[in-house]
Amino acid sequence: MLEYDIQAAVNRISLTDFGMAFQHRATFNGRLRTTGGRFLLKTENLEFNPKMFAQVDEATRVGIIRHELCHYHLYRQHKGYKHIDQDFKHLLKQVGGLRYAPRLTPTKPIRIWVYRCENCGQEGLRRRRFDTSRYVCGRCGGHFALIGQRSA
Repeated sequence: MLEYDIQAAVNRISLTDFGMAFQHRATFNGRLRTTGGRFLLKTENLEFNPKMFAQVDEATRVGIIRHELCHYHLYRQHKGYKHIDQDFKHLLKQVGGLRYAPRLTPTKPIRIWVYRCENCGQEGLRRRRFDTSRYVCGRCGGHFALIGQRSA
């Protein structure tokens, strides 16, 4: 999906679902990580997450656009546009927008380092490696040995 595609989609959804025109810009912002999009108060523009739009289906994309348009139209009408406001919750339910952004699959696998105590056999899982000569087991005071790594 390109910049003009997102602008056209937002314009179309605004007219069909809200009955009001979208008069600002809708763009992609590659710096967004966990959100599907955001409404900018100063400029009243909308930004969307291109990585999320690439990974989800069309129905989810429409739900994300509806969510941001709820913020936009309620702000323009001087009503409660924040997530906590009842106006926002009611309009979001009415148009069928998404309440939360979907979780993205991680792009690279997470490595987990596995350590085992040499005395009691207690296993410890860590995301970062550590110096086994500096740390001891909390249960028995024995030293750790690096067993290996696995993906989470």
